[in-house]
Amino acid sequence: MKKFIRITTGHYRIVHGYDADNREITEEVRVEVPMVKLVAIDRILSVSSRYILVTGSFDRQMYWEYEESFDEIAALLSAQGLLIN
Repeated sequence: MKKFIRITTGHYRIVHGYDADNREITEEVRVEVPMVKLVAIDRILSVSSRYILVTGSFDRQMYWEYEESFDEIAALLSAQGLLIN
């Protein structure tokens, strides 16, 4: 069974791939109102104090800004047994 966490996301950046110089080809997306999402835990690649890096369709990656605190996200992952330290 797939596991999900609930997060509130804001602005985000989509990584569409890389150019000939190995620089990310990105698209910045600004949103007017943050959105609550249920995110499949297996899509999460990393979490920083500002962004959650997730996988998307067509091998894309997305950096989502989020409203919760880093500690709240860590607690959600820990509750699922996914936080090592």
